[in-house]
Amino acid sequence: MTPHGETPQRAALGTWPTPLEPMPRLARALGLGTDDLWVKRDDLTSLGGGGNKVRKLEWTCGAALAGGATVLVTTGAPQSNHARLTAAAGARLGLDVVLVLAGGPGASASGNLALDGLFGATVVWAGVADDEALASTAEEVAEELRRRGAVPALIPFGGSSVIGARGYAECGRELHTQAPDLATVVVAVGSGGTMAGLVDQLGAERVLGVHCGAVGDPAGTVSALASGLSGTHCAPKTLRLRLDQVGDGYGVLTERAMAALTLTARTEGIVLDPIYTGRAMAGLIAAIQEGDVVAGQRTLFLHSGGLPGLFGHPATLAKAEAALTVEDRPDPR
Repeated sequence: MTPHGETPQRAALGTWPTPLEPMPRLARALGLGTDDLWVKRDDLTSLGGGGNKVRKLEWTCGAALAGGATVLVTTGAPQSNHARLTAAAGARLGLDVVLVLAGGPGASASGNLALDGLFGATVVWAGVADDEALASTAEEVAEELRRRGAVPALIPFGGSSVIGARGYAECGRELHTQAPDLATVVVAVGSGGTMAGLVDQLGAERVLGVHCGAVGDPAGTVSALASGLSGTHCAPKTLRLRLDQVGDGYGVLTERAMAALTLTARTEGIVLDPIYTGRAMAGLIAAIQEGDVVAGQRTLFLHSGGLPGLFGHPATLAKAEAALTVEDRPDPR
């Protein structure tokens, strides 16, 4: 419910429920039992290349439509999965989209940026900017749109608000049905709404978040969103949150993430991305090594998507291409 007691409107953007699949070869490689490790395929949400942001956008776009919006305005990094899916949602719903992105022209135009253009979004480059500066620029863009007669709706960074987090409360309800014996679900933590929604439905003790470096205070961010969903205080200290996978910064590939996404690809044929799901899998591997996740219990990895962003991350592509095995054969001539 909203603070005023009204149920927010929901826009139909995804295909639900997403599948739950076993990962037996990866489980064995990590020292777990064959039936211990499963993946929730939230990369298969159908819209715009898929990913976890679709669940949030169903609620944030629903609120925008209810408010008479004609254009969606949101923020992010140049390879933002949220920006890409906001652009796709706008195309599906007949709304214009303006993306306020950090940086400037000249960054890689592949990956998510190429899809932003394909979906018809307009990009406003904000230069070197943190989350607060991006939000300020987005407000200025929205005000200019109002002067032109448009009705803008500001979608928060990562789609993470109390309304947006309802999408992952819905996912938590799916998991109650699909995996009632679930011990731990492992999830990448970016803007916090995905973990908050799962905590709301599954309890803090069953959700292991892996911080990816997108926000300065991940525990406080998740706590505030989870508290807003439930109406009761979710103390930051109750959250299971790993802070050890950020490395040299949000956009910088780590060796552990590269190793994790390579192992996942080679054991299960599942592709992760270098910023979010690669770090989350590295966090799961570390949790197994430390005994926080153990054999004999059902562990679920939430695949939150992000594949298009891999193609906009040159360091990851270079390492993947360098791993190719090339067989020399004699010249047939």
